[in-house]
Amino acid sequence: MVGYLALTESKRGQKSVQIEERFVLKMRFLQAEIIQSPHGAVLRRRCVAAGKKLRKRGVTQVVLPEEFPFRELLVKCGLRPVATLALRRALAADWVRVGLTEKGCPVAGARVAVSAAALTGEAVRTVTELCLRHRYVLLDLPYGGEELCRQLRREYGVSLLLGPSKDQMEGAEALVLFDPRTDLSLKNPVALRLYDEGQALPPLSLPPEAEEALPHGADRGQLLAVLREAGVLKREQIVLGTGKAAAGGEA
Repeated sequence: MVGYLALTESKRGQKSVQIEERFVLKMRFLQAEIIQSPHGAVLRRRCVAAGKKLRKRGVTQVVLPEEFPFRELLVKCGLRPVATLALRRALAADWVRVGLTEKGCPVAGARVAVSAAALTGEAVRTVTELCLRHRYVLLDLPYGGEELCRQLRREYGVSLLLGPSKDQMEGAEALVLFDPRTDLSLKNPVALRLYDEGQALPPLSLPPEAEEALPHGADRGQLLAVLREAGVLKREQIVLGTGKAAAGGEA
């Protein structure tokens, strides 16, 4: 079961840490409701107590509140924040579009450079979507790119540039990195580091009926990531907004 941390205001008769089950879009979570405190040390102790209670109940990953300051404490309790990497990669093509739009760059005619250490299914899906949306897609890959290039030309009539130079990568309007590249400046108008959970996600929203069922105050990326992983949400239900976070670049 996935854990869920919720910070709430004090209520008469309520314990400082209360554990109970809750459902979000029919997915079951074990929630730790923690009473807020103006004293950092007090809140810290409550978060540790909540982490230990969740771990004792078999929880290993948890959805955190927004801007939660005590992540390292939960890790010490044996809990890890829900990973958002798979969600980031699933949203990559739309994220590029949103970022280009915000930067005022032509979307269809933009040059989009992609770099990956291996041709994974996620990389294939992203490159395919990008090729169908943008005129120029550059792919830097150690191996496997030739077959993908043939497949895209055969199935969709589109092509991509394999083995671009460093200058070509840095000159692209959008750069999509599946793995770190220390040789690149990352100064492209749009630069997505899909391996880095520290890069802010763009605004994400759901259809109104699903949106109303989401709890307030949760880390939205983590919550949508775990709902999608569990099959409760489909990728098509997640809509990217046009906030500043969508632009990418150095975060």
